[in-house]
Amino acid sequence: MRKQWYRLDNAALIFPAVMRKNWNNLFRVSATLKDPVDPAVLNRAVSDLLPRFPTVFVRLRTGFFWYYLESLDEAPAAEEDYAWPLTPMSRRKLKKCCIRILYYRNRIAVEFFHSVTDGNGGMTFLQNLTARYLSLKEGLKIPAEGRILDPAEAPKTEETRDCFQLCGAKRGISRAEENAYRLRGNPEEGFFRHIVTGILPTDRLLEKAHAEGVTVTAYLAAVMAEAVLKRQQKDANAGRRRHIKITIPVNLRKTFGLETLRNFTLAVNIGFDPELGEYTPGEICRLMHHQLAAETISQRMAGRVTTNVQLQRSLALRLVPLPLKTLAMRLVYSISGESKGCLNISNMGVVTLPEVMEPYVERFDFIIGVQYSYPNNCSVVTWNGKTYISMIRGIRDSELERLFFSTLVERGIPVDIESNGR
Repeated sequence: MRKQWYRLDNAALIFPAVMRKNWNNLFRVSATLKDPVDPAVLNRAVSDLLPRFPTVFVRLRTGFFWYYLESLDEAPAAEEDYAWPLTPMSRRKLKKCCIRILYYRNRIAVEFFHSVTDGNGGMTFLQNLTARYLSLKEGLKIPAEGRILDPAEAPKTEETRDCFQLCGAKRGISRAEENAYRLRGNPEEGFFRHIVTGILPTDRLLEKAHAEGVTVTAYLAAVMAEAVLKRQQKDANAGRRRHIKITIPVNLRKTFGLETLRNFTLAVNIGFDPELGEYTPGEICRLMHHQLAAETISQRMAGRVTTNVQLQRSLALRLVPLPLKTLAMRLVYSISGESKGCLNISNMGVVTLPEVMEPYVERFDFIIGVQYSYPNNCSVVTWNGKTYISMIRGIRDSELERLFFSTLVERGIPVDIESNGR
């Protein structure tokens, strides 16, 4: 197989620059099957997908001016899940491979360094890995439909492109906005991350969101904003009451009608200023809904893309050696990268599979890591009538999860809780 190399897409550029020895930006997607995973069959499935997903099977390389990704000659071996989820990948490991393929009992999981792809691209890869595994193990004939690709087909040009270069506006828009309240707490030791997953009936969640006239994402963001506000009110060290803002990653594939297996997501911050007065739950729902709708129209998203891409295209910046670029990106990230939101809610949406696969799959999960300077995050995925909300934290304080899930229960949405707590 001929080696290929890929420039980092516009969203991917920041992640190698800001990574630390004890932190980098990872996320995990997993499929839980009805039967135990056969590691030998899983490794065959991984190898079969190597030529079909050249932008996924990559290593991180360092050039004079930029980092870049290089395709692998051999697929990585699947490993038994051996540590805490989302344990940081060292630079040495990233130079060998930017993904981990893991199994444990009935579960197949893939962890991605975020420079490779976003949640949508990661879920597409997982679904195809699961499809190939089931076709080998169960002899299924799985049609290429939806996110399932033909493994014998050559990669399409649109799957490997940097779509950020295709959808900018004539000018960019300002990034200026108020800083948000920062969640803090006593950090956990080592790399352990608490993961609390709430399992909700999707129909009840939809019913409550529609009763407020909002989307599920806006509804969950509103409930989370209320939980963060309550945390701030009890925080003796908070000082003045800062803005409550939830960061929502937006899948630009839907916005611009473009497809890629690389990163194509931008985040927006939505919320309110508690110093302006008190807000009812209904008012917070409407605020979140209308702000999200206004911020994600194609014109504003195109302006955001242009703001980011202009820097990447700057001749002066392109000629700066990588070590100086890295210092500059770290400085910008420390000033503005994580100061404008309280935490993320990343909603994958509804996962679908070809009908022949459905009897073999129990559930899907989607977990994003914590950020470097704030300790909580939240991710959501829906499968087969159930919505799985995973809250991750790197601190010992579980108050935010308690407030969030208890509010959902108080509003008539039953929640089953799972935790990896120790």
